[in-house]
Amino acid sequence: MAILDKIVKPMIAGLGITSKRLGHSRPTVMYPEDKREQFPRTRWRHVLTRHDDGLEKCIGCSLCAGACPARCIYVDAGENTEENRLSPGERHAVRYEINMLRCIFCGYCQDACPTGAIVLRKDFELANYDREEFIFTKEMLLEPALSERSK
Repeated sequence: MAILDKIVKPMIAGLGITSKRLGHSRPTVMYPEDKREQFPRTRWRHVLTRHDDGLEKCIGCSLCAGACPARCIYVDAGENTEENRLSPGERHAVRYEINMLRCIFCGYCQDACPTGAIVLRKDFELANYDREEFIFTKEMLLEPALSERSK
């Protein structure tokens, strides 16, 4: 009786669950032609945004780097000058890098940014073959200016 209770009954229960699941059909998505709809709170690719006038929103405050639990963001700030104005504030990010191999896509960088410069979009196609190409630089992250987007 003890063998029946400890071994046979759980095996029959497990096989019952398996047999129920065999009747269900799973939809096949023909990727990349068809893409599955992402969940509303999906966070994948980082993007540095711009103001409508083309200036960068990033002011080089490094709050995103401080909020990152994986320590994958590096920001090097520089001063804006009248002849070289990249952002509306006193400073701008000279160098902005994210190590995507270390990133856990938590969204804390987006939450910590006071200007809304860094956002995580739903673009999930981030695969690559070389480790060096997973270091996203400012040029790779910065969205094109409005004049470049209209072309």
